[in-house]
Amino acid sequence: MEAAPLAEGNPANPAPESPIATPSPERPIYSPGELVDYIAQTGDTLPNLAVRFNTTVEEIREANPFIPQTSTTMPPGMPMKIPIYYAPFWGSSYQLIPDSQFVNGPSQIDFDARAFVAEHPGWLNGYEDYAAGENRSGAEIVNYIATKFSVSPRLLLALLEYQSGALTDPDPPSQAITYPLGHVARDRKGLYRQLLWGANLLNNGYYGWRTSNLVSIDHRDGRMERFDPWQNAATVSLHNFFNTLLPIEEYYHAISPEGFAQTYASLYGDPWAADQPHIPGSLEQPFLTLPFKPGDPWSYTGGPHTGWGVGEPFSALDFAPPSVTGGCQPTSEWATAVAPGVVVRSETGEVTLDLDGDGDERTGWNIFYLHVATQGRAKVGDVLQTGDPVGYPSCEGGTSTGTHVHIARKYNGEWIPADGTLAFNLEGWIAHNGSEPYQGTLTRLSRTVTACECSNQPSFISAEELPDQGS
Repeated sequence: MEAAPLAEGNPANPAPESPIATPSPERPIYSPGELVDYIAQTGDTLPNLAVRFNTTVEEIREANPFIPQTSTTMPPGMPMKIPIYYAPFWGSSYQLIPDSQFVNGPSQIDFDARAFVAEHPGWLNGYEDYAAGENRSGAEIVNYIATKFSVSPRLLLALLEYQSGALTDPDPPSQAITYPLGHVARDRKGLYRQLLWGANLLNNGYYGWRTSNLVSIDHRDGRMERFDPWQNAATVSLHNFFNTLLPIEEYYHAISPEGFAQTYASLYGDPWAADQPHIPGSLEQPFLTLPFKPGDPWSYTGGPHTGWGVGEPFSALDFAPPSVTGGCQPTSEWATAVAPGVVVRSETGEVTLDLDGDGDERTGWNIFYLHVATQGRAKVGDVLQTGDPVGYPSCEGGTSTGTHVHIARKYNGEWIPADGTLAFNLEGWIAHNGSEPYQGTLTRLSRTVTACECSNQPSFISAEELPDQGS
C-alpha cells in the first residue's frame, strides 16, 4: 500500500509550539552610501558585493583603493569598507556553515560516508535502493549525489538527519523514509530521488548567491525577505532550501542556532573550527584550449548553462563537431584535453580531467566533460597532454538531443560560472551569458561567435595550432 504523504514540516526536529522570532540582527538604517565594515569571505567578487550592498563596483573601489584593477576573487579575511544603500526586510545574519563545508572539496577528503553511516543506528544504516542503474546502499547513494553535484556528503547527511532522523532514528514513520528530505512529490519518492532534488536546490541557492541571481526569498505568508548582505553562500542556500520546504515558524527555527546548525555540530563538531577557505584571493584560470583539434570549425551550440542538474550553476559550454548535421549521430571527431591532466573519473558519458594531477577531483582545477561516447573514452589513470583525445562527442550521459560535448570547470570542488570575473577562457575566447541559458557568446578581440543549436555560420569556431606551451 502506498505510504501517506508526510505532513509539511520537520518530522525529526519539530518547531516549538510558539513561533520563534527571526534571529535577524537589528541593523541600523544606514545613510545612503554610508561606509560599513566588511571582512571578505571565500569566493567574494566585487560585482557580487555591489549587488548585495546595493552599491556599485566603482564605489567599492573608491573606498578600497588598494584592490588591484585586475582582481578576481577577494582574499578571504581582507578588511574592506563598503558603501551601503539600505534595502528593507533583511534576513538573519547568523551563518549556519562556512562555504568550504558546502562543496565537495578539500574539506571532505578525510570523510568516509560509509563508515560514518555504519557508526549510527538510524534507518539509513542498512538502507538499500536501486539508483542510477544499480543497487546501492544509503551511503553509496549519498556519495553518488555528492560527486555528481559536488555538494558535501557531510551536508547531505546532516540534512537527512535534520529532516528525518536518518542517522539516529532506527524506526521512523514510513513516510520519513519515503520522503526523507520532506519534499512530498510523486516523482520524488525514495532517498535517491529526494537527494537529486535536494542537491539541485542547494546548488541553485549557493550559486544563485554567488552570481547575484538570488538575492531574496518570498515566504509563504507573502513577505519578501532580502538576504543579509554580510551572509555567505552556504547559508543563503540553506535559507532557500528550508524556505522551500517549511512553514514560516519552522523555517525560523531551522535557520537559528538551535536548528540545523545544532544538528550539524552534533554530528561533526563546530564547522567554523574546520573552515579552510577553498577559494583564494585573485584566483586565475590556467591556460585552456578549445576542446577539439585544429581543422574544420566546430559549432558553439550551447552558451553558459548548468554544469550538472537544472539551473545554477551556469558553468558549462557546448560544442558540436562539424561532421554532425543534427540528431544523435556518431562522429569520428575527437573531443580533446583542454590542458594537461590525469583522468580521475570515467563513466557513462562522463570524463573528469584533474589538472593538478593529484588524482582527486575535489582539489585544484578540474575539467568535466559530458556526452562522451563509451567507445574510445579515456580511462581512469590516463595521463593526457593538451590536445590528446578524451573521447568522441555523443548523446551519452545526461540529456541531449544532438551529438556534442559539454565542458565545465571546478576549482576545489566549486563549480566556476562560465561568465563573470573568472569567465571561461579558451585560447582567448571569453564566454558571456545570453538572455537565457544555452544562449550567449564567445568573444576574442573583435570577433564574436553566437551560440546556436542550429550550427549556423555565426556559431562556427576554429581551434588553432598553438606553439608548444613548454617551449
